[in-house]
Amino acid sequence: MTIKLPQPLVDYFAAKNRHDIDGMLIPFSSDATVQDEGETHQGPAAIRNWMEATARKYRVTVEVADATVNGDAWRVAGIVSGNFPGSPATLHYNFMLAGEGITRLEIGA
Repeated sequence: MTIKLPQPLVDYFAAKNRHDIDGMLIPFSSDATVQDEGETHQGPAAIRNWMEATARKYRVTVEVADATVNGDAWRVAGIVSGNFPGSPATLHYNFMLAGEGITRLEIGA
């Protein structure tokens, strides 16, 4: 089954798998929020810092396994491989979109 994601998500995951921080930031709106590992990061500078820290620490790649949509809300199940105990693991990426941008991302099990 081929999963058709909207372009901002395609761009985010492609850049993530290349470990391209600038490319990962492009799809995010200027007032976006990311929640991961119990912390909230808001705005481009905070999101960049989070991306750089997690890229250094985990060096993950994500294979999209499934996706569901409800309006502008997307829930993507990804098989995540990297430098962490239990790799690979399935994580859920919960995105909110507005126009052509990601306004919110929550990552969890």
